[in-house]
Amino acid sequence: MKRFAAIDFETANWQPTSVCSVGVVVMNGDRIEDQYYSLIHPEPNYYFRKHTEIHGLSREDTDDAPAFPTVWREVAPMLKGMPLVAHNSVFDERCLKAAFAHFEMPYPDYRFYCTCRLSRRYFKGLENYQLHTVAAHCGFILENHHHALADAEAAAVIMGKILGQCPELFGV
Repeated sequence: MKRFAAIDFETANWQPTSVCSVGVVVMNGDRIEDQYYSLIHPEPNYYFRKHTEIHGLSREDTDDAPAFPTVWREVAPMLKGMPLVAHNSVFDERCLKAAFAHFEMPYPDYRFYCTCRLSRRYFKGLENYQLHTVAAHCGFILENHHHALADAEAAAVIMGKILGQCPELFGV
């Protein structure tokens, strides 16, 4: 797997359809080939205070943002034919599938890899396997944690390190 895309979503509330931002980093080997960030008008459009405390976004930030289908029309060509990676991919994959279902869009059956799960396997003995901890272990200081693009970049770096150590893992 030489090319892959790291993806991260932030949500406005506990509903997986409430994606309010997305970050994508396309990797080609160990180099960033492309990146994308957008705010998204969440569905449903309300914010829990805890979520705003985590990522800093509020309804005022996304009231005029494009809806998910508009954003995804820009993202989809970047991802064509590539596997997706995310730290705790279960969350990001669930959000993506929920948004597709909510807007009645056909889901392209993206293949996800989880950098959190893979880090537990290939980076033994870390204090924890939170994104910022694993990223630091890989030489990436995550200065803007919970910004979707920064988190996607951290996941991309982690996956690059895993592939560097274990190229046979994905048939490279």
